[in-house]
Amino acid sequence: MGVALDTHQAAIRTGLASSTLRKLRLTGAGPRFLKLGRAVRYREADLEEWLSARSVVSTSESTAA
Repeated sequence: MGVALDTHQAAIRTGLASSTLRKLRLTGAGPRFLKLGRAVRYREADLEEWLSARSVVSTSESTAA
């Protein structure tokens, strides 16, 4: 399975705020996550996949958030 990161660790890894990851979880727009009881965890592979899917070459390729 690899390493499972908590929200704070995932925020550091992605460069996003913890609150941004929480909002993305609510809307379904964020990276895949695991729910273990009340704990939320992110697999490193899921974070990498999510970040890679947002890679663009120019600003004209980006979409409004």
